[in-house]
Parts: sequence; structure tokens; C-alpha cells
Amino acid sequence: MSTDRAAAAVAPADTPSTPPGGGRHLGLALIVIAAAQLMVVLDATITNIALPAIQTDLDVTDANLAWIVNSYALAFGGLLLLGGRAGDLFGRRRMFQTGIAVFTLASLLGGLAPGEGLLIAARVLQGVGAALAAPSALALITTTFPQGKPRNTAMGVYAAMGGVGATVGLLLGGTLTDLLDWRWVFFVNIPIGLAVLTGTKTLVEAERHPGRLDIPGAITGTGGLIALVYGITRGGEHGWTDALTLASFTGAAVLLTTFLLLQTRTTDPMLPLRLLKDRSRSGSYATMLFIGAGMFATFYFLTLYMQLILGYSPVKTGFAYLPFSFGMATAAGVSSKLITHFAPRLIAGPGLLVGAVGMFWFATLEPDSSYAAHLMPAMFVTALGLGMSFVPMTLGAVSGVAHHDTGIASALLNTAQQIGGALGLAVLSTIATSAANDKLPDAATTLYRALATKDFALAARAGEAVTHGYTMAFAAAGAMFLAGLVVTVLAINAQRQHTEADADAPAVHMG
Repeated sequence: MSTDRAAAAVAPADTPSTPPGGGRHLGLALIVIAAAQLMVVLDATITNIALPAIQTDLDVTDANLAWIVNSYALAFGGLLLLGGRAGDLFGRRRMFQTGIAVFTLASLLGGLAPGEGLLIAARVLQGVGAALAAPSALALITTTFPQGKPRNTAMGVYAAMGGVGATVGLLLGGTLTDLLDWRWVFFVNIPIGLAVLTGTKTLVEAERHPGRLDIPGAITGTGGLIALVYGITRGGEHGWTDALTLASFTGAAVLLTTFLLLQTRTTDPMLPLRLLKDRSRSGSYATMLFIGAGMFATFYFLTLYMQLILGYSPVKTGFAYLPFSFGMATAAGVSSKLITHFAPRLIAGPGLLVGAVGMFWFATLEPDSSYAAHLMPAMFVTALGLGMSFVPMTLGAVSGVAHHDTGIASALLNTAQQIGGALGLAVLSTIATSAANDKLPDAATTLYRALATKDFALAARAGEAVTHGYTMAFAAAGAMFLAGLVVTVLAINAQRQHTEADADAPAVHMG
């Protein structure tokens, strides 16, 4: 599930009370921003549902299949802070328009992709577009809508698009893949993107700020993460002593070290290291890394399990996820009320424990497990745990931050979720593939071949091996949630955090 959650919906407190022209066309402006947010969030889940069809049609290997998800997450998460800075320097409306245009063009290229290489490149380009558009969309709310009810309403709609987009993406992805073709999960963005671009004239441009872009930081940081994920993926496929695997890890270490050194020396760093000095805030970011890893795994492996093992159609898979969306919404609403009475770690900690229970429940799946008795309750329990964790993580990330840093602090939480998801999926897909191949060599390839030739006996053997791989990945994801629990207990909000009625605190709107 995407990441532009309510964690990003932090309104800067130093914005003008009545933006110039803010009273004009507010309804249309809200539709434009909401549609853009919906498109960015929707794209994360809509593609997951289409993965089995994409793998079959383009003959994508198991290792590269994860890159269809990870390439978007790495580009989005790795460049999100740079995109926010670009909006400050060059104009938020201009960067919003540029991001939407890039995202729309990338969607066209993805839908037309003749092979996995161009498809993965298009996903990277989509991530770049999302990283430019998402932070500017939030900022444009504060310049277009006056303070008070109009801005609060706009913030609420923006935040709600996170949950709505995830659910719509699951249902729409299944429907389009079933009735038309997997390519339409990309083509559907084109009319939305063009409509958003047409309506951007209703948005009010913000004042620009002096400074410069941290291009070296963006290159070394994002490049280092890509090298790290590639090394993990290749290591699982070709061995950990493979020359290219070792070169990837070496490159990642050099690039990430260089990134950190650059952040300490530049006057306009992409990642202000001062934000990491607070223990509670750093703990929130670290915990979100673990949450992102487990959440990405849930959608990725459950989608493959339901379609390849249980034989669900794409549209049935989309509807099967509804308990997950309902559980997330329910838990987020409850935790929003509890946060005014309990310290964040007393809410996030139990939430992570519940999420781990759900993951370990998934780890008991069999090739013939029942949806009603097994999948649905495990899905709901996992969603409850995740939903209980997001609100406290948001508050931990922005609490005590100076007004001029609230946007960066909340964007860092989104960045942590995306990067954690990419790293986690690389690790977990490697675990799944290795565990499956221990049971049956080339288990996934064998399963596809057996299903295509209707060799049901071989398909059953391969299905058992592949399911075993998925369950090992779910167990590892449960361990990641427990690791997040440890960080929460030790680092986040060691003393009770006062979140109510603090005049200096940023306004956090949960959808």
C-alpha cells in the first residue's frame, strides 16, 4: 500500500491565512489535487494485482518480477525529498505539473512495453514523476485553500485518498486485468493525468525560496539504494560470492557512505541529519522501514499465492483484499482517538505485535488453505496491527520539529516506508525463492510450465514448494515487525508525548 499516507499530510504553520485567489474555483482545485494523489497511491496496488499476468505475458523471471514493484518504490522514495526541494526552488505548481506530465508519459510507456526492461524503466520514470508531484500537491493545498474549514476539508480529502487509492487500485487492477489486459493498469493513468494537467490553472503558486538542489546527494543516495537492492536480489539468484553481487554491495557501501558525507558538508542537504538527532524521531523512521518491508511483502506474496496457488482471477483477488482495507481504516480511526490519551509507543507497540501475529498466521498457509477460515482473518488481523501503527509513527516523526522542517520530517517518513518496502521485498523474495527451490529446483518456473501444459500432478508438487517459499517470507516479515516493536519500545517516546492542543505543533490530519 502506498505511502503517501496521512504521514505526509502535515500542514506548515507559517503559510498565509488567505492565499491570493484562494477563494476561486476551490472545488475544482480540490478535485485536481485529490485526483493526482489518487493516481500516485493507486499505482502501487493496481500493479500488484497484475503481476502474474505481466510475468506470464513478458516471461519475467522471479527475480525481476520484484523489480516491477521495487523500481517504482526506490525512485519514489529516493527522490521524494529532492522533489519537495525542487518545488520550493522552482515553484510548486510548476513541479506538480512536471511530475504529473512525467508520470503520465511513463504510464504510456509502461502500457506499451514490449519486454521487462522497458517496463521496469517506465516504472522508474513513474517513481520520478510521483516524487516531483506528491510533495508539491500537499504544499499547494496550503497556498490554494484559506486557513480554517476550506483547508481542513482539503487536507482531509487529500489524506483520505491514501486509503481510497489503495482499495480502488486493488479492485480496478483486478477488473482491468480480467476484462481487458494488464496493460490497462498503466493506460488508466493517462486520462486521469491529462485531466489533472488541464485543471492545474486553478492552483495558486507558492512563493519560491532561495537555495539549490542537492543533485550529488540524490545521485549517490538513490544509486546506493539501487545497488544494495540489486545485490540482495542477485545474491539470492546467483550466490553471495558471485562477482557482480559482491561488486553491487561494494558499490552500495561506497555510494551510501559518500551520500552521508555529502549531507554533512552541503548547505542545502537532501537529508538534513539534524532531524535524526532526536531519538524518538529516528526510532519512528527506523520502525517505518520495518513496517514498509512487511506491508509490501503482504501484497506481493498474497497476490501471487491467491492467483497462482488458489487459482483466483485478478478481479477475485482484488475483492479478496477488502478485509485488509477495512481493517486498516478501522484501526487508523481508533488509534487517532487513542493517541490523545496514551503515549505513541503504547499504541504502536501493540499494533506491531498484532501485525506480527497476522504475518505468522500467513506463515501457516497451505496450497489448499481456505479464504474464510485462514486468509480473511489473517488479512484483517495484519491490517489492524498496521493501522494501529501509522498514526503514532506520524506523530513521532513530526513532534518537536521546527515549522520550516515539518514538510521534510513528514516526507522522510514516506521515504522510509518506500525504501523499507523495496529493501524488505528484495530480502523476502530472495528468502521465498531459496526456500521454494530447496523443495523443488526452479519451483516457480516449473509451476508456470505445469499450469501451461495442464500437468496437474507436477503443478501440485511445484505449488507446495512455492507455497513453502511464501510462508518462509511471511515468517521473516513477522520477524521484521517484531524488530520494529523492539525499536518502538526502546526509542520512541520514552516519556509521554503531549499531542493535544499544542499551539506550536503541526496539524496532522488522518484519513
